[in-house]
Amino acid sequence: MKVIYGIENYKPLKSCALTIGTFDGVHVGHQKIIRRLVSVSKNKSIHPVVLTFFPHPRMILQSDISIKLIDTLEEKIHLLKKLKIGTLIIHPFSKSFSRMAANEFVRDIIVKSLSVKYLIIGYDHRFGRNREATVDNLVNCGFTYGFEVEKIEAKEIESVNVSSTKIRNAITAGDVDRANKYLNRPFGITGRVVTGNGIGRKIDFPTANIDINEDFKLLPKDGVYLVKSSIKNRYFFGMMNIGFRPTISGKLRTTEVHYFNLNENLYDKKIKIEVLDLIRNEKKFNSLEDLEKQLITDKKLCEDLIQKL
Repeated sequence: MKVIYGIENYKPLKSCALTIGTFDGVHVGHQKIIRRLVSVSKNKSIHPVVLTFFPHPRMILQSDISIKLIDTLEEKIHLLKKLKIGTLIIHPFSKSFSRMAANEFVRDIIVKSLSVKYLIIGYDHRFGRNREATVDNLVNCGFTYGFEVEKIEAKEIESVNVSSTKIRNAITAGDVDRANKYLNRPFGITGRVVTGNGIGRKIDFPTANIDINEDFKLLPKDGVYLVKSSIKNRYFFGMMNIGFRPTISGKLRTTEVHYFNLNENLYDKKIKIEVLDLIRNEKKFNSLEDLEKQLITDKKLCEDLIQKL
């Protein structure tokens, strides 16, 4: 998959099949649309292209809403690559771009810049300044400019019964099982291991402290989670704590992982954490000794769950 930043940098060698969207989470509904795109492209011998936007339009158009995203841009690129599209175009979303009239968007972007011959789009897609145009307008434009529009009907999308909003709500509530079913994969957190305060090591539960660079990345609610990570081409299970570490009067929200059966210096390494299940909510203990006892119980519960995977 070729990744291009900015529509103006895409130089089509031949006509393409296109789908457009923010694709936050690249969930099962998104996967269905993109697999259809790849299938059509193969049958028609044209190039499969996905057009997405960053920042998320709601970050620009509704700046008062502090939206958190299921995936960082890097995570989204990795997920889309697995779906075998030909080119991913990431276009910067801005207020000026949002003011482009619908007819301009079709003429200048879909036809002139992307050379689209086949467009796959959801039944409720709206575009252009003030979201003025509908899929029916796209169909009419297709007749004018010579491209075909395939509308994904409501029953096809609603049969999946999933949305990025539902997934965000599930993750925020700690309902990891529901979120993972909607995503068709474990929800992931990517970050770099940084130096911590060493408290975990003092109670025989050393942790990798994860620095998540993107402020907009959605995290689950505070608590302890069963997780796994691929490290040097091997999967290691562990338990992750997200929260303020009230037992030691922590002031900052942190993310840290204790991996089982791993003796490896992870400092400064970038790792991806796959979140599998919520073990318990975060809790304040009277002492580090009480915390250690609880962590032993947590680990045993994690090990029991691992046996059932």
